[in-house]
Amino acid sequence: MHFDLNFPVTASGSTSQPKKNKNKQPQQSSQTAFTPAQIKGIEARLDLLEHLGYTVIAFNQSVNKKIDPKTHVNILDGLLQQLRARPGTVFLKRLTIVLDNDSEKGFGLTNANASLVEPYDVIALLPTTPATFSLACLTHSLPSPLTAHIVALPLTLPRLPFQLKHTLVRTAIKNGAVFEINYAGAIGGESDASLSNFGVSDTGASGKRNWWAAAREVVRVTKGKGIIVSGGVASEADYRGPKDIANL
Repeated sequence: MHFDLNFPVTASGSTSQPKKNKNKQPQQSSQTAFTPAQIKGIEARLDLLEHLGYTVIAFNQSVNKKIDPKTHVNILDGLLQQLRARPGTVFLKRLTIVLDNDSEKGFGLTNANASLVEPYDVIALLPTTPATFSLACLTHSLPSPLTAHIVALPLTLPRLPFQLKHTLVRTAIKNGAVFEINYAGAIGGESDASLSNFGVSDTGASGKRNWWAAAREVVRVTKGKGIIVSGGVASEADYRGPKDIANL
C-alpha cells in the first residue's frame, strides 16, 4: 500500500484577493466549485497515480495565515462529490495552513473552529518563521482533536526560514507528528500554485538545488526518523512511482 498525502487542488474562483489590504486572508466564495476542465485534469492525475501503485491519496487544500470562520470554505467535500468512484482507492481530505508572522497571533486551530477542522482527515502546518515553527513542534503536535499531524517544510526556498533545532524536532516526533518532504522540489517540478502565491515555493533549477540542500539537513537532524515523502505535484509529467522516490 502506497500513500501520497499531498495531492494539491485549487478550485476555480475559490479565492480572490482583497483590493484594499493585500495582507488580509484571501476571500473564499461560498459557491466554490471545480470546472469540468479542472475535474478532467484531476481525474487524469488520479489515473496516473493509480497506475503507479498509489492506493491512498490525500487531496490538499491550502490556506494562508489562519482558518478564518468568516471566509473559510471546505472545497474538498464538493470535489469528492464530483469525482468518479474508484474501488480500492482511499481518498482523504487534508488542510494545510501556511504560517507567517501574522499567524504568530493565532492561526485558527481552536475549539471555536473545531467544526471547520473536523471534516478534514489530515491537518498540516507549513511554518515560515522561527516562532511558527516552534509553535508547530511544541504546541500543536500535542495529542488533541485539533492536533497537526504533519509539519510541512518549505524546502525549495533559498534557505529554510528557521533553524531545525534538535529539541523542537525531537519533541514533535515524540508527540507523533511527522515532517513532510515533497519530492516535487527534488526534480524541479511544478508544485502547488497556491504555495507559490503565498511566497513559500520556488521552482526550476534554483528550487531544485535548494531542495537537496535543505532535505539533507532535515535527514541529518531527524536521523531519518519521523519523515514522510509526499508528492506535492501539480503536473502529470512530474509524478514518480514509489520505487523511483525510494531511489531519491
